[in-house]
Amino acid sequence: MNGYIDDQGRALLHVELRSSPTSGRESVEAWIDTGFTGELVLPRRIIQTLGFERSGSVDAILADGSQIQLSTYTCFVDWFDGERRLEVVGNEGDYPLLGVGLLLDLELRLNYRAGTLILNPT
Repeated sequence: MNGYIDDQGRALLHVELRSSPTSGRESVEAWIDTGFTGELVLPRRIIQTLGFERSGSVDAILADGSQIQLSTYTCFVDWFDGERRLEVVGNEGDYPLLGVGLLLDLELRLNYRAGTLILNPT
């Protein structure tokens, strides 16, 4: 799976999401965030557009140390080993964030000089 590094130095990867196994796919550009130990965070506006169902909530600690509670939503993502069901965290941010939970057992190569991102199974 290939992505790229943008002019601001963000490592970005397109992921295909669905609200159910039979619904249509929507491509979302996610920012790789190795400080996030979960799988995926999406802005609530994207969650509403894609029609994800609320599944619960999770406590979160932000980068400034503050603690908040965020809603979670069910979605399906096309991933290396096929389709995966995820509990996506919704927030008020501007960018989707792809966390370490989706990177486990994969090799991530970033080349800032070339502006490339390569994600491979190990």
